[in-house]
Amino acid sequence: MLTNNVEVDNRRGAFRRWAPWVCAAIGVAALAWALRRFDLNRFRAVVANADLRFVLLVPLTIIVEQLVRGWKWRQLLWPLKSIRSLYLFGAVMAGYLLAIAVPFGFGTVARSWLVAQREDLRFSTVLATVALDRLTDGIVFACLVPAAVLFVAFPDPGGVRTGLIWSGAGSLILFVGSLAVLVIYRQQALNPAGRLLWLVDRLPPWLALPLRRVASSFAQGIIWPRQMWRGGAIILASLVMKVIAATQFVGAGLAFAIGLAPAEYLFLMVFLGFLVIIGHFAGIAGGFIIGAVFALTLLGVPEEEALAMALIVQASSLLSVACVGAFTLWLQGIALADVRSGAKRAVDVRSG
Repeated sequence: MLTNNVEVDNRRGAFRRWAPWVCAAIGVAALAWALRRFDLNRFRAVVANADLRFVLLVPLTIIVEQLVRGWKWRQLLWPLKSIRSLYLFGAVMAGYLLAIAVPFGFGTVARSWLVAQREDLRFSTVLATVALDRLTDGIVFACLVPAAVLFVAFPDPGGVRTGLIWSGAGSLILFVGSLAVLVIYRQQALNPAGRLLWLVDRLPPWLALPLRRVASSFAQGIIWPRQMWRGGAIILASLVMKVIAATQFVGAGLAFAIGLAPAEYLFLMVFLGFLVIIGHFAGIAGGFIIGAVFALTLLGVPEEEALAMALIVQASSLLSVACVGAFTLWLQGIALADVRSGAKRAVDVRSG
C-alpha cells in the first residue's frame, strides 16, 4: 500500500514538473499556427510606423474601465459602508497586480483583504460583494453574446459562431444559477433555524463555531442596495465596462490605420473573454495573444497588424496594472509582500 502511494506521488510530481512545459509548447504551437503567413520584415515596418498618439489611448481606456469598476463596487458596498470610488479603484488595480504573480483568483482575495483591512470590515463580507460584482458582470457579458455573434460577418472555421452561442447560453445559466444559490445561501446562513446552520452544528464544536462565523459574515455581504437607482447603476456600470473593454482595440487599431465596425469590436471582446478563461484554466501560455491574432485575422486584419495590436493591448494592460497598483500600495505604505501574506492569512482564517 505504501509503495502504491509513493508511485502515485511520483507520478503527480512528474506531472507538475512537465505540465508547464507542455502547456507552453501548446501555446507556442497555437501561436505559430495563427501566424503561419507572418512576415517579420513587414511586422517591423508596421511597428515602426505606429502612431503613438493612438497607442496611448489604450492604457487610458483600460484605466477608465477600472474606474467604472471602482464606482460599481462602491454601490455594492454601500449597504455596508460608504467608501470612496477612487480608493476602490486602487484596490482593484492592486489586486490585479498581485494576480499577475499569484494566479487562480488570488487578486480577488487581495483586493477584498485591502478594503476589509482599511475599512474595518470582515474579509469574507467584502469577498461576498466581489462575488456579486463578478456575477453581475458575467450575466451582462452573456447577454451581449447574441449581439456579438449575429451582427458580425466572418469566416467560421470550426464552428466559432456556434461555439460562442452555446458558451453564452451556458454562461448565462451558470451565472444566474450561481446568483440564485447565493440568495438561498444568505437566507439560510442568517436564519438561526435554517437547515444550513443545523448541518454546521452537527460538526465538532472546534469546527462548527468558526464555520458559523464565516457563514454569517459572508452572507452579510450578499446584499443588494435598497435604492432602485443604485441597483440599476450596478447593471449599467457592468454594461459600460464591457463597452469600454470592447474599445481597447480601437486605439491599437488606429495606431496602424486599422478600423473595424462597432459590432466587430464587440465580437473581439466576447471571443477573447471566453478564450482567456479557457486558456487560464487550461494553463495555456499566451492565450490572449493567440486568441486576438486569430480573431482579428478572421475579421480581415493582416497577421502583422493583428499581432502588433494584440501586443499593444496586452502590454498596456500589464503596465497600467503595474503602475497604478504599485502606486496605490505605495500611498498606503503597504508592500506587495504584505498584501500577499495578509490575504493568505485571511483565507486561512476563513477556511479554518
